[in-house]
Amino acid sequence: MHHPSFASVQSNRGHYGLVREVPLTFKQAIERIAVTLKDQGFGILTEIDIQKTMKAKLDMDIPPYVIFGACNPPLAYRALSAETGIGLLLPCNVCVYEDPKTGKTIVSAIDPETLVTLTGRSDLEPLANEVRTKLKAALAAV
Repeated sequence: MHHPSFASVQSNRGHYGLVREVPLTFKQAIERIAVTLKDQGFGILTEIDIQKTMKAKLDMDIPPYVIFGACNPPLAYRALSAETGIGLLLPCNVCVYEDPKTGKTIVSAIDPETLVTLTGRSDLEPLANEVRTKLKAALAAV
């Protein structure tokens, strides 16, 4: 079985996301991520078309770029039950875009383990790992 490779998104402060180049068109990746997220128990709560927004608000043309707000209700409930303020870190952002340099389609997701470090709550690390595993599986299945 072929296992897809992942890159990580990093800043000068460290790793914050999971990234995968996929051999699909942008439209195909959009359709596929909705299915693979659902397979992992996530619903898409929000969809932001960044390309359309930049054109409408700034008259700027950018390659296709969509941000989804994905939520796995049982896991979100557990997180909110443990740390009420964690809603600031929800839902999990999942992006699909065309890389402006290569034209390749990219799927990516925030790394929940990185987000949980912001809370200072080490007891939430197992939950973050569970969310990360599910997001990574969704990206891998695109």
